[in-house]
Amino acid sequence: MMASRSVGNSWKQLSFNLIKRSFSTSSNPSTAATVSKCKRKKKKKNLFEVAEFLPNWGIGYQMAKTHWSGVAYQITKINLYKDGKHGKAWGIVHKDGVPAADAPKKISGVHKRCWKYIPNSNKTEQVTSPPQPEPEVQAT
Repeated sequence: MMASRSVGNSWKQLSFNLIKRSFSTSSNPSTAATVSKCKRKKKKKNLFEVAEFLPNWGIGYQMAKTHWSGVAYQITKINLYKDGKHGKAWGIVHKDGVPAADAPKKISGVHKRCWKYIPNSNKTEQVTSPPQPEPEVQAT
């Protein structure tokens, strides 16, 4: 008598699972359309993965962490390990576009995946004034 009850319960459980699958939301076309419209997340990169696409490995360019506002480093030196994704970096800190220090400093957190290139910065922060025209002197 006990064996027939357990067989009956397993049959009910099996039929319930089949019914449950047939009403799942994955076959709903509106849900499938919204999933395909979702944008893929942008892969976050460490400092070296950002610098590898810049000329001369980003030396002279400004980079900052994504959560920083108004602070960036102008890269002055990179000591790259053999794999090309790890190493050490030095740079001059800039606050609001103005150098905040004279000497380069070792950059901390270069392996964290939150770095971005600052495109509006000049490659070098050398501010050169345009050549002034010589005043004309009239001979009398």
